[in-house]
Amino acid sequence: MAAMEPPVQGYIDPNFPNPMGPGDARIVIYGYTPSLALAALAVALFLVALVAHVYLLVRHKTWYFTTVAVGTAMEIIGYIPRILSSQKDPYRVAFFVIQYFFIVVAPVLFSAAIYATLSIMIGIYGRRYAPMSPKLILWIFIVCDVVATIVQVAGAALVGSAYSNRKDPTKFNHILLAGLAFQVFSFAVFLAVLAWTLVKARKSPNKISRSFVVALVVATLAVYLRTCFRLAETAEGLMKVLSTHEVYFGCLEFASIVVAVFVLAWWHPGRWLKGTISHGGEKDTARGGMMQTAAV
Repeated sequence: MAAMEPPVQGYIDPNFPNPMGPGDARIVIYGYTPSLALAALAVALFLVALVAHVYLLVRHKTWYFTTVAVGTAMEIIGYIPRILSSQKDPYRVAFFVIQYFFIVVAPVLFSAAIYATLSIMIGIYGRRYAPMSPKLILWIFIVCDVVATIVQVAGAALVGSAYSNRKDPTKFNHILLAGLAFQVFSFAVFLAVLAWTLVKARKSPNKISRSFVVALVVATLAVYLRTCFRLAETAEGLMKVLSTHEVYFGCLEFASIVVAVFVLAWWHPGRWLKGTISHGGEKDTARGGMMQTAAV
């Protein structure tokens, strides 16, 4: 007697009969059918942000900020499969994996720009006001983000593959969780470095606009909030509350990154760090300018 298949556990959209094609999972892996309105709004907003960042990038020649433009373009690409999922086939594993890859990788590029900006600020304030050198900040935190992202993407791809092959994805979710936990930890260390530098830099004779500093902190915390949400979502487990209600994704992933991208556009370092006045001589200002070149 043939063994009966276990009952399907997970979300099945009653408005979308499962095509059961070779690339379809038995359930909607998202835990819900993505909202067309949210995905379309995301594409529109990130397109506006992309135009702004490309314009500012070319105008101010702040090439170290190229990662923000690239990350914004990746956000646009990432939300297109969510539109396709909402309208064409929410069970398609490829749509899920593609959107996950681009939406997960994009914030890493925003983080890289934030690391580069802090490195330039240290060049303006003076090296003695930071706990480590600008180059070390770039190397340590960018490498940590790359490693964490590779682990996350690999874990997500394995989860998607397991769903596609009708297998239990729980063990692969642990890989994803490890990558996120490492990223949250490394970013927390960066926040400590940022806080240390900003506190110590109050004694520097070279000043940077307070509004720019506040904006950088807001953008940094927005990216960190998004990362903490992803960790909580994954730690809770597959098909739980955080991963099956798009409102959490909308508020803590989408909204957080939109805030970060537009804050980094209005308070673009090309506008706010160029021509920073040095009250302690020309040496530190020149060093800040050299750091912009080094960060490229």
